[in-house]
Amino acid sequence: MKNDYSPNGRTVILCVAASDSHVVANHLVAYLLRSYGFNVVNLGACTTIADICHALVRWPEAEAVLVGSLNGHARQDLADLPEAKQRGAITCPVIVGGNLSVTVDRGVSEDAALYALGVDYILRDPSTIPAVLDELRAQRDGDSGGCPISSHVEALVDEY
Repeated sequence: MKNDYSPNGRTVILCVAASDSHVVANHLVAYLLRSYGFNVVNLGACTTIADICHALVRWPEAEAVLVGSLNGHARQDLADLPEAKQRGAITCPVIVGGNLSVTVDRGVSEDAALYALGVDYILRDPSTIPAVLDELRAQRDGDSGGCPISSHVEALVDEY
């Protein structure tokens, strides 16, 4: 597999949340996306919102930012996301996945808190990432057939 950056390829920014140094899943997701032909800008572990903003200046063609978290502190690590989105530093979708809470009762309340911060999608299964990115691109290009992206994405995620 060739990992060279293709100027005509689709680009995503991939990272691990600011307080998290777990990178194994990050590398596996990068491998998965590259196998689908994506250009993956992998910022690695302990990535701050400021790091993401700087990457988006360098790669403005990025279709999405994918943030992984294994330590369960995603909400705290993404606290600066609303401000970055408000000032236009992050305009593409933000997708979060992994272990998103340190509590046993993970779910709706934690998801709601992440959505309130400006996370666009929460994915539980990394194998759905390419399909979700395809749906996001279809929506951006106006090919979604009039159906809101949330319906497409929720249907994809619910299948898993």
